[in-house]
Amino acid sequence: MADTLPRNPSRTDPYKNYRFQVFFGTSTTPVAAASEVSGLTRSTDVKRYRAGGDPSTVDTLPGQTDYQPITMLRGVTRDIAFEQWANKVWDYKNSIVDKKVESLPAIRKDLSIKLLNESGQPVMAYNVYRCWISEFEAMSEFDRLGHVVLIQSITIQNEGWDRDLSVTGGAS
Repeated sequence: MADTLPRNPSRTDPYKNYRFQVFFGTSTTPVAAASEVSGLTRSTDVKRYRAGGDPSTVDTLPGQTDYQPITMLRGVTRDIAFEQWANKVWDYKNSIVDKKVESLPAIRKDLSIKLLNESGQPVMAYNVYRCWISEFEAMSEFDRLGHVVLIQSITIQNEGWDRDLSVTGGAS
């Protein structure tokens, strides 16, 4: 049976989650070997109150919005982008020898996460703001009997995200 579905930006098939790119700051080069990125999640507190004249009804209002940390995994390579960024939060050598501490603006970066279609074209993107690394795992544990890839991970704190509506999607 021939493929009779039209290929256009108004597609109704969901996109697959394995084609994506992550960019740090204003870089136009994606982060090397990024293999997994946790979901973008936010939650808003619910504030409950009861009006004085109505003892039986509870009303609600939105409270503070919280953005969950993002975890990113990748295979260990010669690329040191994760480590360089993580070291900006606290670099032992510089803090002891030079008493050098990075400023908050130098620690924070904006991120861009792009979803790609089957043809490798960006179809959706999210911008994540004022990010910094709160946890860095330089490498996963070694296992002499294992046959898996050595993994690095970072936990990224952020102050919000939104969808980049300028990315409108490819044809498939």
